[in-house]
Amino acid sequence: MTKKSKHTPMMQQFLKIKADYQDMLLFYRMGDFYELFFDDAIKAARLLDITLTHRGKSNGESIPMCGVPFHAADNYLAKLVKQGLSVAICEQTGDPATSKGPVKREVQRIITPGTVTEEALMDAHQENLLLAIHQDGRGYGLAYLALSKGLIKLQKTDSFSTLEAQLTRLSPNEILINENNDLINKLKAFNCVERPAWDFDAESAEHTLTKQFQVHDLSGFGIAESDVFLPAAGALIQYIRHTQKGELKHLQPPQVEALEGYLHIDAQSRKNLEIDHHPDGKDELTLCGFLDQCSTAMGSRKLRDWVRQPLRDRLILNRRLNATEQLIESAEVMNLQSQLKAVADLERIVTRIGLLTARPRDLVALRESLQAIAELQPSLTRIQCDELNHIIPQLDPHQNVHVLLEQAVKDNPPVVIRDGGVLADGYDDTLDELRSISTDAGQYMLDFETNQQKESGINGLKVGYNRVHGYYIEISKIHADKVPEHYIRRQTLKSVERYTTPELKTFEEKVLSSKEKALAHEKQLYENLLVILTEHIKTLQQCAQAISELDALCNLAERAITNQFCKPELTNDLVIDIKQGRHPVVETIQETPFEPNDLSLSEANRMLVITGPNMGGKSTYMRQTAIIVLMASMGSYVPAQQATIGDIDRIFTRIGAGDDLTRGRSTFMVEMSETATILHNATAHSLVLMDEIGRGTSTYDGLSLAHACAIHLAETNQSFCLFATHYFEITGLATHLERISNVHLSAVEHGDGIVFLHTVKPGAANKSYGLQVAALAGLPATALNNARKYLKQLENQQSDEQPMQYSLFAETTTQSISKVEEKISSIDPDELTAKQALDLVYQLKKLNRQD
Repeated sequence: MTKKSKHTPMMQQFLKIKADYQDMLLFYRMGDFYELFFDDAIKAARLLDITLTHRGKSNGESIPMCGVPFHAADNYLAKLVKQGLSVAICEQTGDPATSKGPVKREVQRIITPGTVTEEALMDAHQENLLLAIHQDGRGYGLAYLALSKGLIKLQKTDSFSTLEAQLTRLSPNEILINENNDLINKLKAFNCVERPAWDFDAESAEHTLTKQFQVHDLSGFGIAESDVFLPAAGALIQYIRHTQKGELKHLQPPQVEALEGYLHIDAQSRKNLEIDHHPDGKDELTLCGFLDQCSTAMGSRKLRDWVRQPLRDRLILNRRLNATEQLIESAEVMNLQSQLKAVADLERIVTRIGLLTARPRDLVALRESLQAIAELQPSLTRIQCDELNHIIPQLDPHQNVHVLLEQAVKDNPPVVIRDGGVLADGYDDTLDELRSISTDAGQYMLDFETNQQKESGINGLKVGYNRVHGYYIEISKIHADKVPEHYIRRQTLKSVERYTTPELKTFEEKVLSSKEKALAHEKQLYENLLVILTEHIKTLQQCAQAISELDALCNLAERAITNQFCKPELTNDLVIDIKQGRHPVVETIQETPFEPNDLSLSEANRMLVITGPNMGGKSTYMRQTAIIVLMASMGSYVPAQQATIGDIDRIFTRIGAGDDLTRGRSTFMVEMSETATILHNATAHSLVLMDEIGRGTSTYDGLSLAHACAIHLAETNQSFCLFATHYFEITGLATHLERISNVHLSAVEHGDGIVFLHTVKPGAANKSYGLQVAALAGLPATALNNARKYLKQLENQQSDEQPMQYSLFAETTTQSISKVEEKISSIDPDELTAKQALDLVYQLKKLNRQD
């Protein structure tokens, strides 16, 4: 860009400020608008669909320009933040009346996708997360923060796949990465921001955190100098300080999370199970959307956290389950949910108080919420729920804060403090006095007008006011000869003259001065009020946390009652035993009654090979098993008549098909990559769902791969596995290997059609009903007839040959290894000389004759 000296003074000011915020859009306040210039204007006009204009010339060139009204800025900011952009808000901080040249302006706040706290810019039901990643030889360290609740959490992992799974689970709005790290190229699916390397310095990070939380060292938080997540935590705090430009009193001490305590679900499995995202974008079709009927936004976010982060800690899970049970037995659930609806989003209100950005209506909402919490106490007393004893003491209605807000804030204040009228009468004597001057001005004018009419003898004399000329005395020109000598002419109009007097001028100065003083004093009082409230941040945060947990538990109780869920039994044994299990989302949306089914996996029966027709319910049966395990692992009742769930460490799924064109991978390549991940990582405590492995290649290749994968899962991984397949040859595994059983989804033929019974029965299916399903899909009759003819030919050919499965299973791991194979397996070709290789050929030939 050209030198600033060739620009106008205002443009010089703009460019000087913009130089510090090159990677952001700069909203530059000019009067009643935020203006954008140059490249910012071109970009914003396109993204916000607003008119791009030009403002004169600077340096001989037209200046691209666009703007948004300051009173409607939040709507435009929300659009930009959703698109992953950051915005620096530059306000006028100088007094236009006393400024020489451009009014002084400064960036007062920075809004980024991960640091927004304004209500209009956030989704009430989703956490807004900022996350930082540090990578070195020790692995990956994560630090993430929900600024709206002030909670920092730390994690570490040495696996990129686990890192990717955590990022998918957390879905951060913004990720901070060291500018010298190429990790940003691996995380293109996320909104990553490069930060200077010194932000990730471990020594600086320790100093930053000890200063922020006013401690001597970090050992009390479970953080050591060698922890890989320490630099990430430091970068996180540095970025928050940079963007918020104020104290961060609401930040809570960091918590170290041990990933071993979670039930892990990788990114693809999370997508396949439609936990929090549906391909149609409909939240109600996800597990989160189905479960979330919370009364408060805080409860909704808490519940979704539980769904996305299932646990293995039986103590926490049983506490939630027992609390849900006692809530159900109390018959107070509906009443509590109704009362909770009166509680506003305290977490985010308290955050804005901590940042000193809370608006007047935030304080009204806080006041009304504290009143609602006080009214909750009788209902909670009636419950007698032992498992809520850790929550109830924190539900403090903060009587002193409630009284203060009752005294301080009007019932229906303006949206912002800018124009005053927020603080209640009687809160401050000085403010009342200054306001009374303006309030009494009307009566003073009437009295002054009456006195002047009597003194001058001019009955038509009027006293008025306008913003340009202030207060004036207006007299018709026909009475010009009666105008008192001490009147000072102020303005001449067509038929009247306007005057002022020393007394009127003094009053005018007093009134106008009182308005300015009243507004300035009210703003100062409001800022002081926020500072007073910051002293209660910690206990208000505890109260908000308690409300969110109570709401989430009430919600789980309501869902259990409404949908006839059962309380699962959690055990450390390796078992998944489900009686009359259902898929909660499918059951809700389908018009016909849902057919429940049993499932039993244990040490003696680890794999179910599932056969049956397409559309017969195999996929639903598999998914509902994973959903029931997940729900039990978040401390929820489950959609079943009875359920016993063991200690599951991970859920893997290989379901569905799709190309990954951006990475040049075919459908089959994607399938094999996902399968490889499962075979490498599944343990004896994992639940694996495998659906139609090997369908993307030739019949023999596909069958061989499916066969090998099933054996590997059964013998090497030893995981709990639901293995759905159309390769009937795989069902033979149950006769050759232990701990494998066959089940099938039943269906009956009706003429040339098919009726799906959706019932799981023991044993393998006797056919796949592919032609009948094709008929249901509307395949042309001629094509179906040709298919039937060709199928008959294939069946006739097959009957004359040995069944494929016999030859396949003759080559299982039970077959002895030949001497030739044994010899070959012991050879390292890179170590052989030419002569040794020739000798080896003769040896192999001799061994082959012996075999």
